[in-house]
Amino acid sequence: MCGIGGIVKLSTGARSPLPAELAFMTDVLRHRGPDGHGQWIDPNGIVGLCHRRLAIVDLSEHGAQPMVGAAGPVITYNGEVYNHVELRNQLVHKWPFASRSDTEVILAAYQRWGTGCVDHLRGMYAFAIWDPARKVLFAARDNLGIKPFYYAIVDDRLIFASEIKAILPFLPETKVCKDGLAEYLTYQFNVGAQTMFEGVYALPPGHVLTVDEGRIKTYAHWDVQYRIDTDHSKSYFYTKLQDIVDRSVRIHLRSDVPVGCYLSGGVDSSLISLLSTQHDSSNKHSFHGKFTQFPGYDESAYAQTVAEQSSKSLHQLDITEDDVLGSIEDITYYLDQPTAGPGSIPQYLVSKLAAQHVKVVLGGQGGDEIFAGYARYLVAYFEQTLRAAIDGTNRQGTFVVTAESIIPNLASLKEYKPMLASFWQSGLFEAPDSRYFRLIDRFSDMSGEILPEHVNREAIFERFQAIFNNHSNVQSRSYLDRMTHFDLKTLLPALLHVEDRMSMAHGIESRVPFVDHELVSFMATVPANIKFRDGGLKVMLKEAYAGLLPPSILERKDKMGFPVPLAEWYNGKLGTFVRDTFSSRAARERSLYDTKRIVAALGQNGKFSRKTWGLLSLELWHQRFIDRAAEMRATLANALDGQVTQPVVASADFRGRRKAG
Repeated sequence: MCGIGGIVKLSTGARSPLPAELAFMTDVLRHRGPDGHGQWIDPNGIVGLCHRRLAIVDLSEHGAQPMVGAAGPVITYNGEVYNHVELRNQLVHKWPFASRSDTEVILAAYQRWGTGCVDHLRGMYAFAIWDPARKVLFAARDNLGIKPFYYAIVDDRLIFASEIKAILPFLPETKVCKDGLAEYLTYQFNVGAQTMFEGVYALPPGHVLTVDEGRIKTYAHWDVQYRIDTDHSKSYFYTKLQDIVDRSVRIHLRSDVPVGCYLSGGVDSSLISLLSTQHDSSNKHSFHGKFTQFPGYDESAYAQTVAEQSSKSLHQLDITEDDVLGSIEDITYYLDQPTAGPGSIPQYLVSKLAAQHVKVVLGGQGGDEIFAGYARYLVAYFEQTLRAAIDGTNRQGTFVVTAESIIPNLASLKEYKPMLASFWQSGLFEAPDSRYFRLIDRFSDMSGEILPEHVNREAIFERFQAIFNNHSNVQSRSYLDRMTHFDLKTLLPALLHVEDRMSMAHGIESRVPFVDHELVSFMATVPANIKFRDGGLKVMLKEAYAGLLPPSILERKDKMGFPVPLAEWYNGKLGTFVRDTFSSRAARERSLYDTKRIVAALGQNGKFSRKTWGLLSLELWHQRFIDRAAEMRATLANALDGQVTQPVVASADFRGRRKAG
């Protein structure tokens, strides 16, 4: 887990990358890698690579980066390839390994398979390899988007980095991307390559970027395919699920430093914690953030139950309103882009706690998207069962759900009655894509606070349909598969963005065993009447591990992610902070909000608490990255002023070792 960056000339007239530019980028990314840093510039001045290191595997200097391979290619890499042991054994006769690092394994795989090396990697990664023989840059991002990779074209140079903040100072001006803003206001995250910054792009999950003779090309190297397996029984799927999950947890524990676990009190993190103990008895630390100031927000009893069963010490943090106010500006900075979910608060603070004890933490991220854990899936299917019962079509199709069978699971919707009332106000029994879009659309709830010209609703819906109705990827007729596919492609990368930033802000590596492409590919073959039987949320995961998970965790109906008492805090200091923020001249002159209406909504019994947080995040993001853009550019200019321009050597160069051997 590290931070990477680089600059590539796209034409002969472009300026060569300077050591001072790379040094500036590594300084911006220093929180991602406190254990070391390095840079490398091609002798011909075509490309420069830089790196910040968080040492997890092979703690020696042999794992330092950028790393020059025995055959000449140079890599800067962020992440973990969990099957590096198996790949090393496969490649050892073709490559003179000089380290134990997974970084060198990627170089060896590149020499063996070229750009096809990504087909052999199991893990989380974002890397760039400069191949001097071919004069080609080859960059790739892991299949599901756990690790970040951003890029921009400035003055005929490609500039890339792990975080946008390392790119922004190079831009001649920093502007809000209209399409990115519209996506945020609709979904509260960005989709695909879009970011909130004009001219800055994300390499999408499962994609490759190449630069060859100045031409930039991106293409997918992996994508999830829903090809339903109708040949096997329920017991087969359950057995295979256990095999894949157990194997994923086992290899995610590979580390040369201590590993801990996040514990939220839900099924996902609880299962990861319990399985990690089975595979590694030295895994002794778990971490939990709780809210005890107001009733109904304290989940520590559930976390304590799992910690005791898994023989772990539970390190707890009681999060207060003052903690939020004291960290909100830092959270805004580290995130790079606004995030509407208040879960970033406990993630940031609990990661800070975890960093005092370990360098690697396992979490349960991805469980809701992969195992159908969101209540909205049940809401959507409940409507479909009513429609089918009325139309007499409930016995047609490949996924048979009746109104009678789904009733026992409706208790999961107890906390969602306001959402149900809003959802059914209009559009009842529309086409499935329209109904799911209505479920996830946040703009309809904030259309009074946001001036309407900022969102092109038709364009947003068309882009939604292109993903939701992608029949080449989702050949299943199941409504559930279409919903989970959309969330895997869009929501999950957004959640992983927060996971990465909030952990790396404190220099720790967050690993997510459920976000494993072998597991995701397998779940895409499971028939919906098994993985979502009778509308049961995470029914397959719960039943497969019913003998391991405590009954109190299995039987919970009230788990809603990170419960944060925003509504209560808005009546105190946080409310004052929101009022001051939206009463500022900057917010009032932004021509984006009805600031008076935002402030007025604070007193409406918490009904708009999440919406208000999303708008607050957006305004704080504007203030930090848009309003202060000139300051960021000036910081870069000062760093470059009077600096030397000669190339520097790589941090780890194994070409000499190969010759010597």
